[in-house]
Amino acid sequence: MEWANETLVTEFVFLSFSSLAGLQRLLFAVFLLVYLFMLGTNAIIVSTIVLDRALHTPMYFFLGVLSCSETCYTFVIVPKMLVDLLAQKKSISFLGCAIQMFSFLFLICSHSFLLAAMGYDRYVAICDPLRYTVLMGHGVCVGLVAAACACGFTVAQIITSLVFHLPFHSSNQLHHFFCDIFPVLKLASHYSYLSQLVVFVLGVFVLIIPLLLILVSYIHIISAILKIPSFVGRYKTFSTCASHLIVITVHYGCASFIYLRPKSNYSSSQDTLISVSYTILTPLFNPMIYSLRNKEFKSALQRTMTQTSCLVN
Repeated sequence: MEWANETLVTEFVFLSFSSLAGLQRLLFAVFLLVYLFMLGTNAIIVSTIVLDRALHTPMYFFLGVLSCSETCYTFVIVPKMLVDLLAQKKSISFLGCAIQMFSFLFLICSHSFLLAAMGYDRYVAICDPLRYTVLMGHGVCVGLVAAACACGFTVAQIITSLVFHLPFHSSNQLHHFFCDIFPVLKLASHYSYLSQLVVFVLGVFVLIIPLLLILVSYIHIISAILKIPSFVGRYKTFSTCASHLIVITVHYGCASFIYLRPKSNYSSSQDTLISVSYTILTPLFNPMIYSLRNKEFKSALQRTMTQTSCLVN
């Protein structure tokens, strides 16, 4: 073998923020504040949904699951990134890198299919409201979440196994702040066209298929909205979908830019910036987009806070 005299890679070293040595403590403080705020808002959302019976509906069930999903996938990446910003050696073991990649892919792929399930929920609520409680019963909602998780697990298992069965005998310097697919693939001593094709096809499956399902749902939704005679009625109906559309645009826009490209077009600086947006900034804004601007949720939050304060006093 041509790699016989080369050292087997046992760990990877992150280099994404190495060029910002003088700003790493500032970045640590900013990212820590953002992360703590995100954790707090998601905890408030989930607690309010669980405690207030008025929010025990399919839409808020999916929103609670979405908040948990975002909390989990940021937990896979952000704490390690914060530690690395203060550490002299920013390294991760080979096994740790594989676990991080699998966990992130599982959660982010499940997240993608969960957004499609939320699109279906909006479709049923607007296009078939009389059968909404039947078509979106608790069993159906749980089944959709389970299906999203099963798809995410399968895709994550295939990609992680494919990537980490490749030989790594050369550089271990990873130009990223976590173990993402293309930065790790770039370090492989040998990779085949087939491995790139499999990753690309699975990326299409995870991103394009849910996006097409969402598109079909919104074609029917817009058609139904246009049939509402009053402008106020059309506005109120569409406003229930606006938050979902914003989150879809950000999620699929960033993910498509990262994963639906040939490996030869990989740019470490651009991808690091985009990755920061969908691993830190998007989970920060999503709770505010979905819940904190929602009148029904704010009323439920006030009721929950009042009940909690009464119990404490």
